[in-house]
Amino acid sequence: MFPIAGRDLLALDDLPPDQIIAILERAVALARFWSARRMPQSLAGRRLALVVNDGGWRNTSAFDLGIQAMGGLCVPVPLRLDQREAIPDLAGYLDNWFDAVVCRAPGLPALRALAEAAVAPVINARTRQNHPCEVLGDLAWYTQRHGGIGGITVAVLAPEGNILGSWLEAAEVLPLQVIQLYPERWHLRGAGLPAGFRATTDLAALHQAQIIVTDCWPEGVAAGDEALLRYQVTGAMLSRLRPDTAFLPCPPVTRGQEVSADAMLHPACRVVPAKAFLLHAQNALLEWVFGRV
Repeated sequence: MFPIAGRDLLALDDLPPDQIIAILERAVALARFWSARRMPQSLAGRRLALVVNDGGWRNTSAFDLGIQAMGGLCVPVPLRLDQREAIPDLAGYLDNWFDAVVCRAPGLPALRALAEAAVAPVINARTRQNHPCEVLGDLAWYTQRHGGIGGITVAVLAPEGNILGSWLEAAEVLPLQVIQLYPERWHLRGAGLPAGFRATTDLAALHQAQIIVTDCWPEGVAAGDEALLRYQVTGAMLSRLRPDTAFLPCPPVTRGQEVSADAMLHPACRVVPAKAFLLHAQNALLEWVFGRV
């Protein structure tokens, strides 16, 4: 049972589905407030630490901007969880000053250790295993366009990584299916995979998807690798799919590898408006953390 305040968000499948849906619906409402420049001051008096030191900018800038737009104080904190200070010590120091901590970490176990030790709620801004805010943003955009997410299928053309990881978390608790569409050597296998997941090499599975997601190629693979080029999303591929298919490549995008240049110009590519909802979903998440959703 979650307390009314002091909630962590470390992985999507840590939350019951009704709370995720509430966050998505609130993100849609906050998008309207944002457009009207009438953001609710629901973080007034709140002090949040932004612990991100890996060069990323999209979701961290959105956190900083969203916190300020809703009346809170956001402070960048130049610490890392993989250095010499013990995580329980860091948690205590952060609790001295902050009401919540937005943090990136190399691995999810380190982030869970921080959340266990800290009184302040901890929000996962990315790990190597998962990226819940990225997926929340895409789902919030889809909710705004279609009124909900019930029964959708998401095709993920990617190896194991944080994007596929959080789509699997979503499939664990939400009414959606996830298909990993990739060469067999990179398929996820083993126990513990959600019932709403399957892996295939058959590109015909794209015709089942309402959302198509990509991630960067595996490290160490040559740019002209024929096995992976078969799964490159191109404009011609998108033109053969159902007209309501949304192509949402995960930034950063590598043209000539997981996507072609013409795919980024295709009408099905909705990545820019979808990523606008990263801000709105994170704002809704921040409200949820403090019991406002």
